[in-house]
Amino acid sequence: MVNTGAAVLAVVVLVIRFKINPAVALVLGSAYLGLTAGLGTEKTVDTIATGFGDIMAEVGLLIAFGVLTGAMLQETGAIERLVRALIRVFGVNRMPYALSLTIATALQSIYLDVLLVISAPLARNAAAKMDKRGTARMATALAIGGECGIVLMVPGVGALALAGLLGVPLGKMLLFGLLLVIPTVAIAVAVMSFLFDRGWWNSERDEQPYPAGDRPAEDTQIRSGGDGPDADNAAPRAGGDRPGAGDEVPGGGHTGSGVAVATPGRTRAETPLPLLMAPLMTALLLIALGAVLDVAEIHNPVIEFLATPVIALLIGLVGTSIVGRRSVGIDRIQRCITTGFQESGQILILTGVGGSLAATITATGVGDILGDYFTASTAAPLLMVWAIAAVLHIAVGSVTLSAITAAGILAPVAPALGIDPVLIALAAGAGSLFAVHVTSNTFWLLQSLMGQTTRGTLKTCSVGVSVASVVAILLIMPLSLVL
Repeated sequence: MVNTGAAVLAVVVLVIRFKINPAVALVLGSAYLGLTAGLGTEKTVDTIATGFGDIMAEVGLLIAFGVLTGAMLQETGAIERLVRALIRVFGVNRMPYALSLTIATALQSIYLDVLLVISAPLARNAAAKMDKRGTARMATALAIGGECGIVLMVPGVGALALAGLLGVPLGKMLLFGLLLVIPTVAIAVAVMSFLFDRGWWNSERDEQPYPAGDRPAEDTQIRSGGDGPDADNAAPRAGGDRPGAGDEVPGGGHTGSGVAVATPGRTRAETPLPLLMAPLMTALLLIALGAVLDVAEIHNPVIEFLATPVIALLIGLVGTSIVGRRSVGIDRIQRCITTGFQESGQILILTGVGGSLAATITATGVGDILGDYFTASTAAPLLMVWAIAAVLHIAVGSVTLSAITAAGILAPVAPALGIDPVLIALAAGAGSLFAVHVTSNTFWLLQSLMGQTTRGTLKTCSVGVSVASVVAILLIMPLSLVL
């Protein structure tokens, strides 16, 4: 137990104090734990390598397919068009709920940095049409929806990693994640809106004026009523190089607030928005269908094959590629696929070495020791995994890294107590949302893109996402009584 704690603490210190890459720090922590716990040199190395390979076999292709699909959706302009459609359908006053729920449930495959850069100009425009608390409400909606989607909903990279690490069927992770994320996001946004309405937001101290050159051209188009083809062509993209994985990989590049207008290859309005989103939605529905049929013990070889997560996401990837070629041309789709492969490498390596640490912890027998400390009460382990993930996130600033590490520490306890692994996965994801602060790219992106001061961002991002974290674990614990 002492060596496990020391290994986790060493990983945090190496990342924070000595600026060691998180992937390298996790391998060093795994090696330390294996050697000090008596596994020996050969078994320690084998366990680290096996743990990496096992989780890659579970989720490697899934993460790659999800990232590539998200890259193509971004390139086709589907995301900003979707946000525009939400504004038209729900109106600006309901936008915090509509935008946060859409981001959390349907757009998890988009890198959070990219998603924020695309969505923020439209969120700013909606905020300007609200009352003086509009900026607070829209910034909170972006933060809560984006962060919850990463770790609670498939195919968010955090959710995929947790499912693979804990052996949770992806269909089950999708269904339970959906059941959790909808009330979590809605309640958290409602709580924050209540606080803002009671005077917790001071526009003079919590907002800052946008620099004159920082206002995207899209703001002007939307204010002038540009909902037609010309407005759809003005898709915002991250200036310069595409951003890294942001909150998923600590130390990733800061994208800044610059937004440039992409030069369209073919008119994006030629491709209807539902058609652009259909392949990804089809993939998620297939995965959910497979989970439902499995629970109902209905077996159909064709449906079982198509509902296999790898095949379902492959269908989504191929479909998005075909629709994307029709929308923006082959050359642009090929370029964004190449970039997507480069960007997914960081996430894959981090996920893999997180599996190495979890495998080492399991091999040392810590799970048996922890099992002796817990009784038949399943609330205590769930609270512990939430707390561990929360503390790690406060220290390291990475949602995915803290969730994977916390789940790996508590995963061996699940078989001993009969806890459904999906609850541990969701509890780790919920804990990793606690206290998003200055160590996170998301924090600084929301500050610059939404025109907030640091004080204001602490309210909308840090407090807002922390409220979602607490709401999520309060919703998860009752599930332990019925699963």
